[in-house]
Amino acid sequence: MKNIRTFNVSPALPDRLKPLLRIAHNLWWVWNHEATELFMRCDMELWEECYHNPLEMLGLMQQDRFKELLEDESFLSHMDRVESDLDFYLTSRSWYVSNFPDRENDCIGYFSMEFGLHESVPIYSGGLGVLAGDHLKSASDLGLPLVGVGLLYREGYFRQYLTADGWQQELYPDNDFSHMPIRVVKDADRNTLLIRLDYPGRVVSAQAWKLQVGRVVLYLLDTNIPENSEEDRAITSRLYGGDHEMRIKQEVLLGIGGYRLLRELGFDPNCCHMNEGHSAFGALEQIRYAMREHSLNFAEALEVVATNNAFTTHTPVPAGNDVFPNPLMETYFGEYVHQLGIDMNTFLGLGKQNPHDPNENFCMTVLALRLAGACNGVSQLHGEVSRAMWQRIWPDLPVNELPIFHITNGIHLPTWISYDMSMLLDRYLGRDWRYEPEDEKVWARVDSVPDAELWRTHERRRERLVAFSRKRLSAQLKSRGAPPSEIARADEVLDPEVLTIGFARRFATYKRGTLILSDIERLLRLLNDEERPLQLIFAGKAHPHDVAGKELIQQIVRFAQRDDVRNRLVFLEDYDANVAHYLVQGVDIWLNTPRRNLEASGTSGMKVIANGGLNLSILDGWWVEGWNGDNGWAIGRGEEYEDLNYADHVESQALFNLLEHEIVPLFYDRKKGIPRGWIRRMKRSMATLGWQFNTHRMVEDYVLRSYHPGMNRKAALLADNGEPARELARWRRSMYMQWVQINVEEVNAEKLVSLKVGDELAVSAVVHLGEIQPGDVRVELFYGGIGSSGDIEKGQSLGMTIVKELGSGRYRYEGRVPLVVTGKNGFTVRITPDHDLIATRFIPGLIAWG
Repeated sequence: MKNIRTFNVSPALPDRLKPLLRIAHNLWWVWNHEATELFMRCDMELWEECYHNPLEMLGLMQQDRFKELLEDESFLSHMDRVESDLDFYLTSRSWYVSNFPDRENDCIGYFSMEFGLHESVPIYSGGLGVLAGDHLKSASDLGLPLVGVGLLYREGYFRQYLTADGWQQELYPDNDFSHMPIRVVKDADRNTLLIRLDYPGRVVSAQAWKLQVGRVVLYLLDTNIPENSEEDRAITSRLYGGDHEMRIKQEVLLGIGGYRLLRELGFDPNCCHMNEGHSAFGALEQIRYAMREHSLNFAEALEVVATNNAFTTHTPVPAGNDVFPNPLMETYFGEYVHQLGIDMNTFLGLGKQNPHDPNENFCMTVLALRLAGACNGVSQLHGEVSRAMWQRIWPDLPVNELPIFHITNGIHLPTWISYDMSMLLDRYLGRDWRYEPEDEKVWARVDSVPDAELWRTHERRRERLVAFSRKRLSAQLKSRGAPPSEIARADEVLDPEVLTIGFARRFATYKRGTLILSDIERLLRLLNDEERPLQLIFAGKAHPHDVAGKELIQQIVRFAQRDDVRNRLVFLEDYDANVAHYLVQGVDIWLNTPRRNLEASGTSGMKVIANGGLNLSILDGWWVEGWNGDNGWAIGRGEEYEDLNYADHVESQALFNLLEHEIVPLFYDRKKGIPRGWIRRMKRSMATLGWQFNTHRMVEDYVLRSYHPGMNRKAALLADNGEPARELARWRRSMYMQWVQINVEEVNAEKLVSLKVGDELAVSAVVHLGEIQPGDVRVELFYGGIGSSGDIEKGQSLGMTIVKELGSGRYRYEGRVPLVVTGKNGFTVRITPDHDLIATRFIPGLIAWG
């Protein structure tokens, strides 16, 4: 068929019901229970059939139903109330405006490869996307001047189904954009706005779509338009699909195209946040714009851009970071580097830990680390792991001082808490938990919640989880052609009164989804105990190419098919946000069993906290910070093993010991039907964890630690027509040229015997600075305990004071080392560059040790 002209047909709602469309087009409704209830009242059966997509539901509703709603005063009053709540939300004074009234011109660009906002907008795969979605929601709640940028995938991530033998299969259904709450972005002449990018030998065009998330706008780029070839229309076909070349195409579109889109729309971000390294090419586009708009060269523009960018790394293993072969980079950036005014070797060096190694390939994480002034991991432990991973960028710097800090992830509480529990917390905590969830004093009030009410509320959610699981399992069996007798048995699986453990996440081998199956006899005893049984619900997807991950799923499914297991263990297909809601709101225990140091943060376990669930986890990711001994359970004590099989054995035994001796007995120890000891632990979990692990706290941390410092430095560098940026670039260049002159010639200390805690050790040093002025360096003492390697471990630094100029570029400095811990200690003297406007005071290659 040729010359087909397309058009969209919108739902034909009576004028009185038009607010339904307005509400549906703002994903604020996703975390507003009243709004969700409103759509459910329209047509509950159709709501489920459309998988909670209000626009699709309204498009399929019959006119007779609209007439009924027009005559339902209760419904109309409900609708008016929700619209009024939306208006109030959009116009009320926000946290950001209240706390920073002088920053009305701020603009934060937030770039992410995926956004998990709701199951009706399937452009996400897992934790990274859900974290990005929750970040946008809290940014909206707090009133940040933030604009999101991502890609709109025609097929998104795959849908999962299992064969009768438990083997994962993938489906890639097309997303119907006409039923998503998105609108094509138009230019001033009402034509579709197109962003054009130079790809090798051709120009690729992308249109943009706009998605409203409360007060925040998310823009999504899409290449599936007639202007492009079939090959280029496929760039936004699948999330994380294809080979290296497809990935580089997508990341050029996200980074360079995304930043170009913001500028075309009139945004001029004074801070850009790269959520993982996928969008790091956007920093190059920022440099190109800065060069053009402020008459700067590449080095000068780099100073401006690198200081205001924020970068969050989520990956704790080198293999999880995108790396592109140098020839591929040359193919895609051969012309682009000329616009930057640099040669290809300089360009490639930006993506290498050792810029001078011609054999090292180009890493997006390294590019982001070099072009961001604020770099963070997503938990305290992940910060440590990240510093160890990327030490080669700063080879002369102790690991603990690498400029990668941490901001621990969180979750958007209103999205993940159940309606029942939110009403209970409103009653006893007040509504402060919604608006100030980061306030520890608010969560302390959970002790005032009557045990019986908290328990009954939680039990209702477990009952709904069991009902949902039965319905879901029945549908799974029907879709794979199971006999009627087997489908009928789905109504008997699980028990709404039994201790319920949930395990749901991506099925990668390091997450050890089958650790609890490692001792079948002990597990069977627990599952089939007549008086104190437990039951397990699994869900999760393996990457389409991860055969080992698929084998783990198959192992669980096959085990669940045993006659002595089938009523106590189920695997739910096609894990997504909807399945996650039922699980985190209904389980008693959330199980997490990764190999230590391989879970960057994890957020699924955070989602059970406010819902009354308890965590049972390896001490990895966020749980290292969260567990305090009585607010959940830790498997092991953070041990690390060289023998992985031995680790599996030890930790599986520790898991079973906890279940048999602590968890199961505590759950079933009842007085008048109420497990008082269990509820005490529920309350401790909510009181100690609720205020810490939410995205309001997380986003506020980003504002104070990343966004605002970067914005302030950028403003300072661009003052006086960018002269400070030029001066800083000259200074950095001179530091590299003259650093060879730096030398610590002499270090003297007073007596090094009979030292006691509380004393101070006086130290003097003679340093040679050559042509470098003392004001351009920091001479300091580096001191701390001596480890088994003979090096200072987790050392601290303290500046020394210049006391005498000795001539010929030589100076004497003095300082005092505080003696605060016993044992073997040590110190040394070091020199680093020092300038008021550098984002991080450690510059790769510029450090001198005495």
